[in-house]
Amino acid sequence: MKAISKVSGRAIPFGRKNVDTDIIIPARWLKTTTREGMGKGAFETVRREAGNVFDDPEYAGSPILIAGDNFGCGSSREHAAWALLDMGIAAVIASGFSDIFSSNAFKNGILTIELPQSAIDRLMEVSMTDPVDIDLDSQSVTTPFQDRFEFQIDPFRKHCLMNGLDEVGMTMAQDDAIATYEERLMLEKPWQQPVMR
Repeated sequence: MKAISKVSGRAIPFGRKNVDTDIIIPARWLKTTTREGMGKGAFETVRREAGNVFDDPEYAGSPILIAGDNFGCGSSREHAAWALLDMGIAAVIASGFSDIFSSNAFKNGILTIELPQSAIDRLMEVSMTDPVDIDLDSQSVTTPFQDRFEFQIDPFRKHCLMNGLDEVGMTMAQDDAIATYEERLMLEKPWQQPVMR
């Protein structure tokens, strides 16, 4: 997982409320055997709308998505996070998230930031013309116009995101402790060790 400390750039001003995981990535895309290419299916139904922000060249390559309340509701599909990652999204800012989506996003290295609706409205306005900056260390979102919005994040999630640690990475970080435990177990309870043939 890629470490996150700062995310800067144009933000996609999506802003819709109650966007479920089926809108983020329709069910027909769940049959794939790889995460790569899922960004093509992201927001497929929204992309059918004329003038949608996802196909606007102004926002091509944007690392930030600004969404409305209850983003990621619906099913628990992890594919929603995969699709956002494949689009290049590193952070989603909304006034509220589905708990399952927020957890899946975190486990895949996407920063979810919850801010009041007034802050979302301001960021939607700024993102039409200017970049947005996120600093995970100071837990703030800023704009070129001196706007500063502070956000809360669980300290464990912050540590993992800033150090690029997913569940496998956290386990690998304990490699020495695991090896020490296994050596001690071999001495204390040799009868539990597998028989090598």
